[in-house]
Amino acid sequence: MTGNKEAAGSTPAMRRGYTTGACAAAAAKGAAHLLITGEELASVELYLPAGFSHTFELTGWQLGGEGTAVCATLKDAGDDPDATHRARIEAAVSWLEHPGVEIDGGLGVGRVTKPGLPVAVGEAAINPVPRRMIREAVSEVLEEHGAARGLRVVISVPEGEAIALKTLNPRLGILGGISILGTRGVVTPFSTEAYQASIVQAISVAAAAGSSRLVLTTGGSSEKYAMAMFPELPEEAFIQMGEYVGFSLGHAKACGFQKVTLVGMAGKYSKVAQGAMLIHSKNAPVDFGFLSAVAAEAGADSQLVQQIAGANTASQVVDLMTEAGNTAFFELLCRYGCKHCIRQTDGGMTVEMVLITMKGRVLGRAEVCG
Repeated sequence: MTGNKEAAGSTPAMRRGYTTGACAAAAAKGAAHLLITGEELASVELYLPAGFSHTFELTGWQLGGEGTAVCATLKDAGDDPDATHRARIEAAVSWLEHPGVEIDGGLGVGRVTKPGLPVAVGEAAINPVPRRMIREAVSEVLEEHGAARGLRVVISVPEGEAIALKTLNPRLGILGGISILGTRGVVTPFSTEAYQASIVQAISVAAAAGSSRLVLTTGGSSEKYAMAMFPELPEEAFIQMGEYVGFSLGHAKACGFQKVTLVGMAGKYSKVAQGAMLIHSKNAPVDFGFLSAVAAEAGADSQLVQQIAGANTASQVVDLMTEAGNTAFFELLCRYGCKHCIRQTDGGMTVEMVLITMKGRVLGRAEVCG
């Protein structure tokens, strides 16, 4: 895909990509033009919600004899490739007997089966902004050629069902394929926006499912152990929040959850215990001075406290305190972490923290009511 028309002076350090929603709109525009004129366009230009135009290259033209046309584009995720990078996004258009644009999903586009998403149960998982982009792109072609009738647009992703297995879609109740997403039309490399949007969506689904409790984890390994720890909870209650502790807690509170449990490794959650709510290594390094102070509070002798102060990694601290049999240290870390989480949300819910090893053994646990 080529041809950005951006504001002067815009010099992003990394190449941005484009959302499945933008690609679907581009394919739909190309298919509409093919159906009305019989002409295969090599590319189409779209004005994106992000505030600039982009030219999308097209492929896969097919003109049927019964008033149908198909066009496709390949999704480019830029320098932040995700599971849908290079996926083929197709649009098939056909005439309606009345004005307007109807939108549905075909092969490889999921169907919504659970409430809590921005699309109603039973509909294709094409989010509101992509729907608007598709409708506007197709309407522009209809108006340009003075068409009196409308068009039905069906978006398909031939590899969508396989791609969806690499995403959280099955847990969110989106079955049979991927979602057509995007609020700005662009994907910023390594941005927080896409990941935070997935957190919001997952928490909203959990709330709609009637769960009053969430379990937040930093990734797949900790989530696996958390699910074994709380088998009574539905799958929707488990959220992989990554490094976004404060963001996830805030949305959990906004959705009315009464209790949140954080399950994870001591290295990352020791940062929460020292007050960090964004726990990426570049934002919150491990504070060994803090850990040594907690060790002293937990009754560690002076030699052990000094060893912790001079440690190189959090795992080294875990090994030292485990060998010393000092479980109070891990319980104190959990308690400090819970208190900071409650302070982050101004109270109003109970927070529990469980520290585990890489193999899932519980090191410490505490719960604080806000």
